[in-house]
Amino acid sequence: MSYQALLYHVADNVATITLNRPERMNALNFTLLAELTGAIRQAQADGARALVLTGAGDAFCSGADLVSGLPADLGRYLEEHYHPFVEALADADIPVISAINGPAVGAGLSVALAADITVMARSAYLLLAFANIGLVPDAGATWLVAKSAGRAKALEMALLGEKISAEQALDLGVVTRVADDEAVMAEAMKLATKLANGPSVALGFIRKQVASALNATLRETLEIEKANQTAAGYTADFREAVTAFTQKRKPEFKGQ
Repeated sequence: MSYQALLYHVADNVATITLNRPERMNALNFTLLAELTGAIRQAQADGARALVLTGAGDAFCSGADLVSGLPADLGRYLEEHYHPFVEALADADIPVISAINGPAVGAGLSVALAADITVMARSAYLLLAFANIGLVPDAGATWLVAKSAGRAKALEMALLGEKISAEQALDLGVVTRVADDEAVMAEAMKLATKLANGPSVALGFIRKQVASALNATLRETLEIEKANQTAAGYTADFREAVTAFTQKRKPEFKGQ
C-alpha cells in the first residue's frame, strides 16, 4: 500500500509510521488521518510486533490543519476522520511507542500520548491549544491528559493553553521518558525492538487490560485479568518461558 502523507516501514518486526507533512508541521488532514488508520492495520497484517509513531522534520504534529480549512460541523468531522484513527490505535494488539521529536499540539498531543510508551525530545513541548482558538480538546486528549496528570492539571492545561516542556510533561506523568533530541528515535526503536521480541499476545492483552482498568471496578478488573490470563496461559510463548526457566536460559519468544 502506498501513502501520500506518511512514511511506512517495517523491519525486524517493528513498524515505523512517520507523519510526513513537514512543511505543515505534520498537521492532520483527512488524508493523513485515513492513512494513519490504514497504516496501523497494515502494520498488524504485516506481522509487526511493535509500532513506533513519529513525525518528519522538526515537529511531531501541530494538530488539525487549519490552513487547509475545516468543515462547519466539527463533530461530524471528528466522528468520520479522527475517531477511526484513535479507535484503531486503541484496538491494536501490539505495543505502541511514540517518539515525540518536536511540538505535539492540539490533536497532535492526542496522537503522541495515545501510545503506550512515550519518548519525548528535551526541546519538544506539548500544547493543549484548543481554547486558544475557541474549541475544546478532542481526539481523546481530555481522557489522556486527565487520566495521566489528574483533574486539576488537565483543567489548567486545557483552560490556559500554555506550553508544557518535556521535563514538565515527565513530572506530570503524561510522558514516560525524556531523551536528548538526537537520541529520541534511537531510544524509541530500542524499546520497540525489545517489545517486538517479547511475548506479543500477552503484551497485547496488557495494553488493553490497563486501559480497561482505568474505568473498571476491582471486580470487573479481576474478571478481565482472569480471561486474559486464561488465553495467555495457552500461548506457545508461555510454554517457551516455562521451558526456558527450567533450562536456565533466556526465552525465545515467537509472538504466538
